[in-house]
Amino acid sequence: MTLFRHAPLLSFALLFLSFPAFAQADTAWHIPSADSLVDARYHSGAFMGIAAGASVHGVIRWTHSDGYANVEKKIPFTPTSPTPIASIAKPMTAIAIMQLVEQGRVDLDAPIQAYIPEFPKKAQGTITVRQLLQHSAGIGEYASNKERENQHHYPSLNEAMAIFQDRDPIDTPGAAFHYTTYGYVILGVVVERVSGMSYAAYMRTHIREKAGMTNTGVEEPGMAGGDHASLYHINSKGRISIEQPTDLSDRVPGGGLYSCLTDLLRFGDAVVNGTLISTASLMEMLKDPGLKKQGNGYGLGWYLYGEDPKYGSLFGHNGSQTGASTYLMLLPDRGISIVVLSNTSGAMQAVSDITTGLIEAVQQGAGQ
Repeated sequence: MTLFRHAPLLSFALLFLSFPAFAQADTAWHIPSADSLVDARYHSGAFMGIAAGASVHGVIRWTHSDGYANVEKKIPFTPTSPTPIASIAKPMTAIAIMQLVEQGRVDLDAPIQAYIPEFPKKAQGTITVRQLLQHSAGIGEYASNKERENQHHYPSLNEAMAIFQDRDPIDTPGAAFHYTTYGYVILGVVVERVSGMSYAAYMRTHIREKAGMTNTGVEEPGMAGGDHASLYHINSKGRISIEQPTDLSDRVPGGGLYSCLTDLLRFGDAVVNGTLISTASLMEMLKDPGLKKQGNGYGLGWYLYGEDPKYGSLFGHNGSQTGASTYLMLLPDRGISIVVLSNTSGAMQAVSDITTGLIEAVQQGAGQ
């Protein structure tokens, strides 16, 4: 089984961390191989804090965590520790758009100006909702590292959209896959214009509350280090340091949300069991337009990992930003959701490895 081909292949000379480990396990299923998988990567020095878990047919069967949400205060990282989830925000926003499509209020193939009339038309071609969802609209990413590590606060999505809306597309809309968080800012504005609600309010009412998520929301400046996990980074020499938080107000619908392990498992369950959108809508999201030429395909807000003879279909999303390495993997044929969260950037390869290993480990747990 070949998975995670889009994840960055990073190699670290890791420095062993001598911090004590704190395991927070749901004992409904005892899966020693899964516990060991998480513990081994933590004790190799890959993270400051790590939590992993799996739910099966809507029941959280196993969770395990190690390390610290805040090493200075000796606060353990647990399955309920709030932490940024990076690009896992994208499938949440995509689900919100599909809800509005089901209601007949959004047309996937309509020009974006149908919902945001003031959005500048582009000489290179028409930008549609579908293109934004599948990263084919030609919207570029951050123009500089200063923009990537933004420290300016944008009070609204309209102001965040103004950062890039006058820039020329980097490609003809609809022609090719170009991953972009800014494209999802536009989709967040569509949610606001069509629903008449703020993005945060819409997501609370129509995503969080429906899925039973009680510890999820928009990341605001000052959250890290308080009740929320502090943010860390591991460098190429394996050394971990505390990081200054990025102000995520420029990218909320594409990478500016916080959550926790248990909430993301509930989100995964709600996607698979039809709580948030219909099966037909989910199938539309999982169609591969064939625009992504390297690695796994990409549908409407989801990476597509294809069909495996042993596990069935697999799809999901990962995320990486300052102080966050995250993965959500869904196996709908088995009713399984797997989540791995860390408050450490630079650890994406280790998070991917754990996610891959958990697919087999959770299957073994299901045989108990």
